[in-house]
Amino acid sequence: MERRPFWGSLPNGAHRRLKYISLAVLVVQNASLILSIRYARTLPGDRFFATTAVVMAEVLKGLTCLLLLFAQKRGNVKHLVLFLHEAVLVQYVDTLKLAVPSLIYTLQNNLQYVAISNLPAATFQVTYQLKILTTALFSVFMLNRSLSRLQWASLLLLFTGVAIVQAQQAGGGGPRPPDQNPGAGLAAVVASCLSSGFAGVYFEKILKGSSGSVWLRNLQLGLFGTALGLVGLWWAEGTAVARRGFFFGYTPAVWGVVLNQAFGGLLVAVVVKYADNILKGFATSLSIVLSTVASIRLFGFHVDLLFTLGAGLVIGAVYLYSLPRGAAKAIASTSASASGPCTHQQPPGQPPPPQLSSHRGDLSTEPFLPKSVLVK
Repeated sequence: MERRPFWGSLPNGAHRRLKYISLAVLVVQNASLILSIRYARTLPGDRFFATTAVVMAEVLKGLTCLLLLFAQKRGNVKHLVLFLHEAVLVQYVDTLKLAVPSLIYTLQNNLQYVAISNLPAATFQVTYQLKILTTALFSVFMLNRSLSRLQWASLLLLFTGVAIVQAQQAGGGGPRPPDQNPGAGLAAVVASCLSSGFAGVYFEKILKGSSGSVWLRNLQLGLFGTALGLVGLWWAEGTAVARRGFFFGYTPAVWGVVLNQAFGGLLVAVVVKYADNILKGFATSLSIVLSTVASIRLFGFHVDLLFTLGAGLVIGAVYLYSLPRGAAKAIASTSASASGPCTHQQPPGQPPPPQLSSHRGDLSTEPFLPKSVLVK
């Protein structure tokens, strides 16, 4: 008999409270990771190696997933070893399939450091929402998923808002530190969004053809991520790391970034079970506002009319994209009723139209979550 998830039996009041707790966690995690990376990269003194932070995050995530699998096996080491031998080594073809998304996610983690080091946190937060566009496009091309007209319109609105924000950044946007390169930051965030969209959709295809648990797949990703991260470290900063040490420049702020990257996605993956699409879109919008306000206070970020317009368009696009298909039809019918009578009504006794996606609850289809949620 199939076991019901424990959250399905919660009273309505408790479930509602958990939804809003989920909203708060999503907002804080979305905004805090970007702000903490920006803060750690702009602190005076020795600058840590970003490649070592990426490796440490992968190691911690892998160890966490290993502990969760150990708990699932009720602390039986023998059962865990046999299970991992079967899942990782015997079924090596499934394991090797994860090398592709793991390589892309490792590259993406490094690109994020480049982007946040060269762009204001608020500008990065707004521009990074292009991952919604890339994920949607890859879903259409690779999974034959259809989008509603409202979703296509919201994607166009999203692209327009990001373009306006980037135009504001290119036009000045207030004082800029001399070591920042907005062009390099934009290139890094666009590449990160492309890799996020492709890897998320690719990983979804793997999950659909696999019976492995999420924690097992994350452990496999962590193994590849650690190995590939070490290769990237050796290639990009190997000489400097060998000379100065792996943990050179690490401060409490840097460890905060590493822990946020390692556990933030896992935490959100748990609490997101209580949140619906609307709440996730609302969380993304709030995190943009929070990042902007914090950037003004912490980094002297300058908000002008152009940035406000672009960010507003992005927030509106995120909200519209998150609407269920039924709500989108209601908006369309409301607009149509203003010009004439409605020509199509739902027959009595018929079930309501389907929601936005038949994959609700599948974390790999959610565009509003950090990449780590999709796979961790």
